[in-house]
Amino acid sequence: MPRRMYECVVCGRKFPHGQGIIMHKSGITLYFHSKACAAKFFKLLIERVDESCTKGALREILEELSEALRKRKESARKVI
Repeated sequence: MPRRMYECVVCGRKFPHGQGIIMHKSGITLYFHSKACAAKFFKLLIERVDESCTKGALREILEELSEALRKRKESARKVI
């Protein structure tokens, strides 16, 4: 049985099911064959989206990641 193939939206490279990055959002499916292509796409997206649309979401994400990092550092600290 032939494997399902996808095409990267950034570079056009084809990749088989189970590899690459596939994201579904707002009725659109995005296919990336590598994290480098995904990063390139999202860098362009962030640069082009109006700041008023992204400012709140960016702050929330940064706070969430900062808190997760703080918890990881705290749990990794040795207690004597």
